[in-house]
Amino acid sequence: EIQPLPSPHPAAGGQHPSCCSAAAAPSLLLLDYDGSVLPFLGGLGGGYQKTLVLLTWIPALFIGFSQFSDSFLLDQPNFWCREAGKGAELAGVTATGRWGAEDLVNWTSPPTTLFTTATWGSAGNLSNWSGADRGDTPPLPSPPDKGDNASNCDCHAWDYGIRTGLVQNVVSKWDLVCDNAWKVHIAKFSLLVGLIFGYLITGCIADWVGRRPVLLCSITFILIFGLTVALSVNVTMFSTLRFFEGFCLAGIILTLYALRIELCPPGKRFMITMVASFVAMAGQFLMPGLAALCRDWQVLQALIICPFLLMLLYWSVFPESLRWLMATQQFESAKKLILHFTQKNCMSPESDIKGVMPELEKELSRRPKKVCIVKMVGTRNLWKNIVVLCVNSLTGYGIHHCFARSMMGHEVKVPLLENFYADYYTMASIALASCLAMCVVVRFLGRRGGLLLFMILTALASLLQLGLLNLIGKYSQHPDSGMSDSVKDKFSIAFSIVGMFASHAVGSLSVFFCAEITPTVIRCGGLGLVLASAGFGMLTAPIIELHNQKGYFLHHIIFACCTLICIICILLLPESRDQSLPESISNGEHYTRQPLLPHKKGEQPLLLTNAELKDYSGLHDAAAAIGDALPDGATANGMRSCGSGRGLP
Repeated sequence: EIQPLPSPHPAAGGQHPSCCSAAAAPSLLLLDYDGSVLPFLGGLGGGYQKTLVLLTWIPALFIGFSQFSDSFLLDQPNFWCREAGKGAELAGVTATGRWGAEDLVNWTSPPTTLFTTATWGSAGNLSNWSGADRGDTPPLPSPPDKGDNASNCDCHAWDYGIRTGLVQNVVSKWDLVCDNAWKVHIAKFSLLVGLIFGYLITGCIADWVGRRPVLLCSITFILIFGLTVALSVNVTMFSTLRFFEGFCLAGIILTLYALRIELCPPGKRFMITMVASFVAMAGQFLMPGLAALCRDWQVLQALIICPFLLMLLYWSVFPESLRWLMATQQFESAKKLILHFTQKNCMSPESDIKGVMPELEKELSRRPKKVCIVKMVGTRNLWKNIVVLCVNSLTGYGIHHCFARSMMGHEVKVPLLENFYADYYTMASIALASCLAMCVVVRFLGRRGGLLLFMILTALASLLQLGLLNLIGKYSQHPDSGMSDSVKDKFSIAFSIVGMFASHAVGSLSVFFCAEITPTVIRCGGLGLVLASAGFGMLTAPIIELHNQKGYFLHHIIFACCTLICIICILLLPESRDQSLPESISNGEHYTRQPLLPHKKGEQPLLLTNAELKDYSGLHDAAAAIGDALPDGATANGMRSCGSGRGLP
């Protein structure tokens, strides 16, 4: 519950040195956006507000395409050396373009290479050759046993078996295999690092100049950089442009998230946010079909970016956040926007029962008061809440890769996980199930209770996978134990699925939680910190891959320990369900921490809230008045004090 600060004492002799001083504050009616301004505009029932919410949902589909494009553009296919001098016969194509019995006899199996990760068979597409159409191509034979990797890389021309539906991707375009394989991981870094820097920088800018300018500039530049990525002439140009594409994508994600939160009343915020998450997941599910339709990575990249052209219309249809204008005391612009809202919703001035417009007229001469995220450092509670959520976000997204890596490590023993599409849709289905579970859990347990539950599940899955499976492995070595390696593998897959399910919820709920408890004046900055922490967590995946999975076990142990720390820290967070959004830093500082479990009927809480303490504010004055009316040496209960001239017996 947000409790207002008490007004300063008139004899205080000036403004309180704290950053949370309420001196010279505007009318409380204008600062109570959820209680006065939003009901005056019709809440979410106004047709214009519904249109704006819909406009924040539509780009989530395009964002989903961009976020999961790396799985297709940078997938590492099977590859083998193209033997010199054989020409078209290397691919097993005769002069007639048909496969014959003699050709099958002369076909030599491609050697196994450093990156044999795809399915050999009908799931792969033969790349880098010009032969007959796909109907004339025989299935690829099974690879032989692994040989000398050094000799496999002694080659100047490669053929590829791409498994993502594309005929050519970035790896096959520039032969990023063997000694050049590290460039693939750098290309994966580039988008994530761009997202991290984008979250941090655009968040601060959005709090200073507004959400709308940052959104529109990000849309403009992502079109420039995104389309230029498709025209890259080498992998260095590709990686560099992907960094700037990620930077601009971060600006779009962050500003839309903040605008969506600030448009909604307290009871609708979580539902509106989850709908946007489901739309982004629709982009994830549709991505394989889009790749199969495009067939080439450059066409796919262009098709992913081109829908952002529709967002150029936001220049004329999407306004600035009214909540941010009111919180930063830009009342002149706020007045124009309120009139625009009332005109769009066909509202009459008589509906202003609380008198918002008259109060707004009185405050038009006030100067704007903008705040930077660094002001958070001077607070007592707010910075702790944001740091706790940053650690939660980092842990959730970081350990998610550990569980995914553990589950996909059994793909040789589980045939279902060998196929790229089965792998991809398994991950997407787990994320979808996690979001559905979030909707139910948060409804009954609240934000803090739901986050605590999912973090406990994450910790249990991690600790059981690290400890119990090691114990099962020891017992499986004894012939009389009745346990086999298959039992251990099944347990590992089960714990991995539970861990991915819970950790995805932890990361998503941490971001939403931060958006609710961070004041409006620095909301984008706080969101940027938590989203950047999530980006650091996701960045651990390509780092481990770059080191050829070295340090993976230690990586898992560190994040497992972090989950235990997070469980304790979550108890320190406030509960924001059905609460008004804090507008100023002083509001966010007084976001009180409520008990995890509600009080029973008739049970008295141990600690009183600020509102309850107000009932006793007059006791001091009453006692002082009674003391003045009593004669010297007497007390309020009629007893004479010890200093009245008579000593104690």
